[in-house]
Amino acid sequence: MRLVRTALLLAAATLAGCATRQPGPPEAYPPTTYPARPQTGAISPATYVAQAASIDLFVVRSSELAQLRSVDPRLRNVANSLRAGHEGLASQLSFAGRRLDLLPGATMLPQHQAMLDELSASSDFDHTYLRLQRAVHGAALALHADYARRGSSPTLRPVAANAAAVERSHLELLRGL
Repeated sequence: MRLVRTALLLAAATLAGCATRQPGPPEAYPPTTYPARPQTGAISPATYVAQAASIDLFVVRSSELAQLRSVDPRLRNVANSLRAGHEGLASQLSFAGRRLDLLPGATMLPQHQAMLDELSASSDFDHTYLRLQRAVHGAALALHADYARRGSSPTLRPVAANAAAVERSHLELLRGL
């Protein structure tokens, strides 16, 4: 039974990952506000789920805002791709998290909320959006890649590996702008 569940999780993660892959680049957000490097030592499954869910929520909400405020149609297209990709990642995280009784939160962590507030108040929306997306995607790639390598949950490691691949593609997409 456990083997069947694991196979279903891997199949769902693979299919969702195929449907959500998009490219993008990292620009560092000020390190005092949001570290681009993962913490030293492995993080707990609960911390991983909380951080990953907050990143997904930030990308989705900021990309929805980009649909309304961006003056660049290319950026709006990228924002739409980022939103769709992170909605897929959030679904995978939620599915895996339920198996571990770790439901992703419905609110952002303070650093992601601060980034969304900064974006909302920006007078140069497009530039700020790109800078923040590059920063958060760089940090997300570090988080997911580290958890895929060293995470303690066999349920979350494949989710993290897929998310790292999606983050790499998002960073490539962002580099193209």
